[in-house]
Amino acid sequence: MMMFLKRLRALAGGIGLTCDSGCGAYTGAVLLLGSLLGRERNNFSDPEGVRFKTHKLVRKFREKFIQEYGSVVCRDIQNKILGRYYYLPDPQEFEKFHNAGAHDIHCPEVVGKAARWMTELILEENLVSK
Repeated sequence: MMMFLKRLRALAGGIGLTCDSGCGAYTGAVLLLGSLLGRERNNFSDPEGVRFKTHKLVRKFREKFIQEYGSVVCRDIQNKILGRYYYLPDPQEFEKFHNAGAHDIHCPEVVGKAARWMTELILEENLVSK
């Protein structure tokens, strides 16, 4: 699990602090879903259609995100929860972002909700044992 978390670190700030990509919490949750319900290399042709179930669940998760934040894009989510977008590669903007409570309040809340929503989805679909 620790290795998985370490791999997700690069997703912060809309993937590498670019903010114009998908929210890292959203992207990380989708990667987790794919690890549980993705196609296997030795069965890539996927005659069972597993990929279609995965796609359906991603769309369901995406809809939840959009209902809450209006988007799955980091920049848009910043605008919604912080009232503006911060250009995170710039050290001064990053400091303003931090001082606005992004690291202490807002981003942890987004990550927490994403984790909760994906966990609920995984349990509803019986993708892991309870």
